[in-house]
Amino acid sequence: MSKQAAIFYASEPHLDVVEFKRVLVESGLGATRPVDDEARLAAMLSGASLVLTARLAHPDGTLADGTLVGVARGVTDFQWVCYVSELAVSASAQGFGIGKGLLGEMRRRLGPAVAITLVSMPDAVGFYERAGMERVADSFWLAREK
Repeated sequence: MSKQAAIFYASEPHLDVVEFKRVLVESGLGATRPVDDEARLAAMLSGASLVLTARLAHPDGTLADGTLVGVARGVTDFQWVCYVSELAVSASAQGFGIGKGLLGEMRRRLGPAVAITLVSMPDAVGFYERAGMERVADSFWLAREK
């Protein structure tokens, strides 16, 4: 990613499945997501209440080539809580503040009255702590069967 590039954040409820899959794979989340099942990925996108994207843009804010470099997908009632299902940033774009930018865009769109929660991958815990999120001890998980 060029140091000259800026990032354009947007809501894209109809995000292309192929782009979503690419960012999941490039971010490392592809190892824990059904990237070989595009129908399931499409259902994941269509079932989300909020799909936010980060795309490359020119420093003046106009969309550059529009390459997708980050995605945040959440399920929310827009009143009380948002469950973040994915926060994925392509490996080549990590370290440029895009993950924090996606969380900031999510906060901006949801407003201060809506809590944001997620389950972190073990190697991303430090990122979420640095992003200002608080660890919650009393969380539970009933694993999917497939």
